[in-house]
Amino acid sequence: MADLRLEDCVNDICPWSGDPVVEDSLTLYKGAVVGFCNTGCRDKFEKAASMFDAVLQD
Repeated sequence: MADLRLEDCVNDICPWSGDPVVEDSLTLYKGAVVGFCNTGCRDKFEKAASMFDAVLQD
């Protein structure tokens, strides 16, 4: 997501790997910019978050 910036990220460490976050692996979740160490971790988070959000809305 090109409009997300590393300086707006709420975390410095990837929640999946524990490695530092990088600018090309950011996502927006509930209004917050969340960072990951790579796009694979970001994509895994987006998939898991969407599944949890769907269950909570039911």
